[in-house]
Amino acid sequence: MNSNSSRSAQLFERALKVLPGGASRNAVLRKPLPFYVAKGEGCHVTDIEGVRRVDFANNMASLIHGHAHPAIVEAVTRQLQNGTAFTFATEVEVQFAEHMVARSASFEKIRFVNSGTEAIMCCLKAARAFTQRPKIAKVEGAYHGIYDYAEVSQTAAPANWGEADHPESVPVTRGTPQGVLNDVVVIPFNDPVRAIALLDEHAKDIACVLVDPLPHRVCLMRASTEFIDALRAWTTRNGALLVFDEVITFRSNYGGAQEWYTTRPDLTAMGKMIGGGFPVGALAGRADVMDVLNPNAPKVLFPHSGTFSANPVTMTAGLTAMELFNRDEVTRLNALADRARKQIAEAIREADYPACVTGDGSMFRIHLKPEAPKNYRMSYSSPDEAKLVKLLLDHLFDHGIMLINTCSGTLSTPMTGAEIDRLTDALLDGFRKLKEVGAVPVAAAVQ
Repeated sequence: MNSNSSRSAQLFERALKVLPGGASRNAVLRKPLPFYVAKGEGCHVTDIEGVRRVDFANNMASLIHGHAHPAIVEAVTRQLQNGTAFTFATEVEVQFAEHMVARSASFEKIRFVNSGTEAIMCCLKAARAFTQRPKIAKVEGAYHGIYDYAEVSQTAAPANWGEADHPESVPVTRGTPQGVLNDVVVIPFNDPVRAIALLDEHAKDIACVLVDPLPHRVCLMRASTEFIDALRAWTTRNGALLVFDEVITFRSNYGGAQEWYTTRPDLTAMGKMIGGGFPVGALAGRADVMDVLNPNAPKVLFPHSGTFSANPVTMTAGLTAMELFNRDEVTRLNALADRARKQIAEAIREADYPACVTGDGSMFRIHLKPEAPKNYRMSYSSPDEAKLVKLLLDHLFDHGIMLINTCSGTLSTPMTGAEIDRLTDALLDGFRKLKEVGAVPVAAAVQ
């Protein structure tokens, strides 16, 4: 499909001349060429070559209602006619804030920003401002955007990740200051004993512990109640804050993945699906912590602004999307995802291929490993395994299925059982073909 004479090839040739690597987002690049979109509608995307695919990527989990939902399109169109951004406050910002605060027991106040990365950055800076401490702690391998401190250990590998009892702070970007690495404490996922021991070494300096309750880059497995409770108890005992990254996972329940637990975070970062298809971020939580951002305070601890924060187009789209994603829709979509995970597991068994599926809420991830990984080191893909994942993703693309490049999928509300059946049929065929050609992953030792 992506031949040298295709429209995609011609566009990519032009892109390489003006964009580093040919794109502004690494996630859209594929070998040998990226696909260029012509139209998205519901749970389908059609590329400029005319190929229509079922979209389980949903712009990296951000499209809870798929593409061009009529109610969102109508609401945004009305707002566009009245303007897109102002040096004025807007009523819809207040309405959206009221709606979001009402969705979660841990939300007392909220502030809107422009991306998940910015939401995480603001949570960490707010925690430092509130506690007057410099360090943060985060889970090894967890993805929290591209803020220097949040990205530490995100791409750690066997050659540099250190001992399991004492993971190294590994930089992602060349030139990351050593001071940044020194101020990040890396803890293992779902291992409360090791995590607490590491936190205790830095108890007086840690401003917050940052955790994703369903980390997609680690293993897409729910954080255990024991792990979350241990972190909550430690932060309370030591005067630090507990911060949840729900940029992706807020779709898991009406009030986010935190509804799985009785404990509550002090701050929560959000983004992606709460924007209704537009760029968005938000942080919400305890009023006293959020008030470090209060510009009317006698002493402003965290001055913050953003030209497009809470712009009325995003607020309108986000409010419309979240009102549509009511409790009944959350329950229905999660049940459909349960069906998807069950059918994927059945396809794996029928193909007799060494793979497994993990996930929760409305997300799933396929691992080319015989047993479900339980942490980052177990879920780490060797170069050979990464090649097999690419083969499987290419097979799915050729059969009209889009997944995220980690072999992960997210559901959207336009989906039905028919799309799940199509996915699992393509996967069954893909597993069989991999097995036929002897493309079977070899288990790697985990330190």
